[in-house]
Amino acid sequence: MKGIIGIRRIPILFLLGGLFLGNVSAGNILSSSGFTNCENNATITVNNANVQFDRSSLMVTFDVSGTSSAQQKVIADLTVSAYGNQVYQKTFNPCDASTFVGQLCPVPAGTFSAHGSQVIPTSFASQIPAIAFSIPDLDGEATLKLTAADGGQNLACIQSGVTNGQSLQLPAVTYVAAGIAGGALLLTGLSALGGGAGAVGGHSPTPSFSTVLLWFQGLAMNGMMSVNYPPVYRSFTKNFGFSTGLVPWTAMQTSIDNFRNVTGGNLTANNVQYLQNATLVFTDGSSNTTSFSKRSLLFLADTFQFEARDVAVTENSTQTSNGNSTTQVTQIVHGISGYVEQLTIPQANTFMTVLLVFAIVIAAITVGILLFKVILETWALFASFPKKLTGFRKRYWSILAKTIVNLILLLYGVWTLYCIFQFTNGDSWAAKLLAGITLGIFTAVLGFFTFRIWYVARKYRKAEGDVSALYENKETWLKYSLFYDSYKKQYWWLFMPAIVYMFAKGCVIAAGDGHGLTQTVGQLIIESLMFLLLLFTRPYATKGGNWLNIIIQVVRGLSVVSILLFVETFGIAQTTKTVTGIILIAVQSALSAVLAILIAVNAIITCCKENPHRKRRKAAEKLNREFDNLTPLDARNSLLIDPLEGKSSLPGYPMGPYQGSKRYEPVPNSAGPGRWGPRESVDHLVPSAADMGYSDDRSHSQDSRAVDAESLTRQPTVPDVGMPGGYAERRVL
Repeated sequence: MKGIIGIRRIPILFLLGGLFLGNVSAGNILSSSGFTNCENNATITVNNANVQFDRSSLMVTFDVSGTSSAQQKVIADLTVSAYGNQVYQKTFNPCDASTFVGQLCPVPAGTFSAHGSQVIPTSFASQIPAIAFSIPDLDGEATLKLTAADGGQNLACIQSGVTNGQSLQLPAVTYVAAGIAGGALLLTGLSALGGGAGAVGGHSPTPSFSTVLLWFQGLAMNGMMSVNYPPVYRSFTKNFGFSTGLVPWTAMQTSIDNFRNVTGGNLTANNVQYLQNATLVFTDGSSNTTSFSKRSLLFLADTFQFEARDVAVTENSTQTSNGNSTTQVTQIVHGISGYVEQLTIPQANTFMTVLLVFAIVIAAITVGILLFKVILETWALFASFPKKLTGFRKRYWSILAKTIVNLILLLYGVWTLYCIFQFTNGDSWAAKLLAGITLGIFTAVLGFFTFRIWYVARKYRKAEGDVSALYENKETWLKYSLFYDSYKKQYWWLFMPAIVYMFAKGCVIAAGDGHGLTQTVGQLIIESLMFLLLLFTRPYATKGGNWLNIIIQVVRGLSVVSILLFVETFGIAQTTKTVTGIILIAVQSALSAVLAILIAVNAIITCCKENPHRKRRKAAEKLNREFDNLTPLDARNSLLIDPLEGKSSLPGYPMGPYQGSKRYEPVPNSAGPGRWGPRESVDHLVPSAADMGYSDDRSHSQDSRAVDAESLTRQPTVPDVGMPGGYAERRVL
């Protein structure tokens, strides 16, 4: 009873976490899930052990098989722990009347198997807490040791866990996450089509598709380190494997196995069929301590004490209750291999899986763009389509290339991780060659665009004094804006440290596989540096974008700090680890929900409101076009008109041909009144200009008003401004 009371003292936070983090319904079944032999020199070896308890019928069903070097009497010692704390311990003799177990009294020589069912009293079944049937991924294990009744030598030891079938690895979570990423992608596309991110100087919506996808990739990578995760958090991170290209598909894995088989791969214990029949046992990579992939709270301590019925014991056979001869396979895993093999992907197939998924996505994008192009061309034959689609029709090849480059940018971090993992753990020379080639191509593509943007920015800075043309020149914007469209003009270069950040994360996780402390400390340094960069620069074009990305980076850093507690070196209590894991799940789930809400709000704004970037840019282009098309007789082509009028409300857009000039003032009339009335100005603008056939001399006589004949025949000429061909030369000629 003391052990059961200890179980009830497990913090209520576990229950709350199970309630709001997953839609998990309570069941009635507890069953064992995997086992491992914990005695190196055992004379009794267990090959198969399956135990199941049905709460509704109080029935225990078991199926056990193994081998023994001799017939011998044993003493059994059973220990049950929950969240790292021992909650039950019992030592009994299977041959005693009160604890009689016919299958173990005595243990027969050679191979043996036992299967059957037993009913346990209600008084014992009621001691199992109801939460054991509902909380997902409970952290508990049971250890059964057999010692010789005569002498006390260790004969056998097995560790096992049980599961209630509830887990936070839910298809619904994966579908919701994929839906959020798809919504962000759709919103980004609508914004580009409507003139947002695709307009010159426009910015992508916040959060963008890249922000959401990189966030989900970070959640998946948090589950790939070689630390002793709480089972609940390990299951949670598996839901986001799709964002890194890990898609379980048995037919694909079989094809990859065949490819590896003909290119030097070893399929003995590293193929999809083997993995489907194996039980994964996790280790932290630095000790012999193991934790099972599926656990629960109780091992049904007194299973063998009670009245047995329908029990069959077979010696010298490993035949199970199903009539099949089986031996359970245990696979020891950790880190990246443990993460991918939970998804039924053999570790040696990891890179090829991601490569094929990438190829399928590229093919789907290509077919989609070409199909849309065909639809537009057909549409144009019969009717006119919206002007918004004209740009796509003319530049669909560049759009396809830009999409592929954007995909390379988004996957560069995880691609680096999988390529390095392939180099260190792969067994196929062809897969390693493909990993090296693709990583080189991806790096070369990003390096080329980085150099080109830097070169163009440097050229603009020399010519114009700043890099505003990166945002204002339409041709430059269409080519390179996918790298910097979210940043302010003065921080256009921030995509460079972002690429280095992704590359460094992938290298640290892959190269440090098996060394949890090294991985965690390296990740903490990288996340801290990125946080400081975002905090001091605040490079995003919108205030909301700055705050959102800083919050995301804070959560990333705190997640790594929390994972540091899972490192076995520090010896943190399992209860503390589980509480930390549930808090992590709560925070990361809340942030994912915030991203989903922001995407929905931005979608409504995009659909219902005219894009301000497009509106302002079109207004600026219209004003500039009007001033460019002025004629000599146009009333607007006057020095008295302020060319800045009407443009002051258009900051951030290209200036007109007269913008920046000062207003011209009329020439003042400095001449005073003359003898015959107001005298004309003596400040001639061009004193040597022609007199247009009239004399400047004034006379009161009738003759003085006569028109000079020679003056009447002279035509107006250009002023004499000291240039060849001027008025002075023409007078000489």
